[in-house]
Amino acid sequence: RAMATFRRVGTIGQMKTKFIDGMIANGYAPDFAESCFRQIEGFGEYGFPESHAASFALLVYASSWIKCHYPDVFAAALLNAQPMGFYAPGEIVRDAIEHGVETRPPDINRSVWDNTLEEAAPAAPRLHQRNADMRGDIRSVRALRLGFRQVDGLKEDELRGAVAARGKGFDSLRDVWLRGGLSPASIERLAQADAFRSLGLDRREALWAARALNRVGGEEDLPLFGRAAMTAREADVHLPALRLGEHVVEDYRSLRLSLKAHPAALVRDELTVLGVTEADRLAALKDGARVRTAGLVLVRQRPDTASGVIFMTLQDETNIANIIVWPATFERFRAEVLGARLCAIDGKIQNEHGIVHVIAERVHDFSPLLARLAGGPLQAALAPADEVKHPHGGAGGHPRKVRHHLVPAEVMPKGRNFH
Repeated sequence: RAMATFRRVGTIGQMKTKFIDGMIANGYAPDFAESCFRQIEGFGEYGFPESHAASFALLVYASSWIKCHYPDVFAAALLNAQPMGFYAPGEIVRDAIEHGVETRPPDINRSVWDNTLEEAAPAAPRLHQRNADMRGDIRSVRALRLGFRQVDGLKEDELRGAVAARGKGFDSLRDVWLRGGLSPASIERLAQADAFRSLGLDRREALWAARALNRVGGEEDLPLFGRAAMTAREADVHLPALRLGEHVVEDYRSLRLSLKAHPAALVRDELTVLGVTEADRLAALKDGARVRTAGLVLVRQRPDTASGVIFMTLQDETNIANIIVWPATFERFRAEVLGARLCAIDGKIQNEHGIVHVIAERVHDFSPLLARLAGGPLQAALAPADEVKHPHGGAGGHPRKVRHHLVPAEVMPKGRNFH
């Protein structure tokens, strides 16, 4: 038990004197006794009893079996257990989709508080080509419905009450307010999450109607007038449709993920002009090839045992890219490594037995490109001729710094940091 340590909090050191004295009493030399104890003490830095190992192995096996055969169940369970673990909700959902799981957004008439499973076609035919060899293993026949817990700012008890009052479904946003008992603030958060599609309202229309609730007199909430008020409507207003990029920004603001598109896909033309290679093409490059890749920052890791090396994971619309940042490179590009939401890496491919990393030489913050999602004025920095002359460096090697509203970048995930 004393050897069952985690991060040097064990008690093996308390037994040193007893151990060494006992060995000397049994005829062993003091130096040999000291050497033996040092070996045991070293193992105590990372070792743990066999019983612990067996229990952990059982959990790993059960989790792996569920992940392999029922990715819908696995994703729903992980999402309902958040916050926890290594992966953010967006990565869990993306992995489920790539394993064929149809994923449906939060909806006022379909969702409950937790993430749930709904009837759907088998998942196997929808597998991403990277996972095609699992076609015979995946048995999922359910869709993942995102729950209200995925929407930032909602109160569990309030939403559970609305679900209980929902019956066969709400027929209008005003019905949600009066019969569901949701506050205008909660209705607005649901509208921001685009959760009123089953009522025939897109995000902008729902927001308009939700904000109108705050302009209505309180007498409409009285039982005597409530039913009559449910049919009251404001005059029809023509609202311009949101662009796809605007929807994606609002999805990330409310849900920290988007089922509509990946942000990198919406700035792919600009990234191509800047010489960026998609993540799913990295595996085809030869070891030592120079490359520029870019994506949203998912994870930064600097393990104690890695001598200051940082391992980054970037994600674009095609795949993830694993990046190695040596300490000297990190010191040169500390601000970009720690601060970029959309990060670009110039470096060399390390391709060993199909395991691909990019060894970073330069790091760029491409977050300003995300202004394009909301219709910002940003334009790509490089003319085609400049890109040919300086494909991965120089003053023109990253987006021109222009004044724009950075909200789209600010709502993107910061990336999770682990030490």
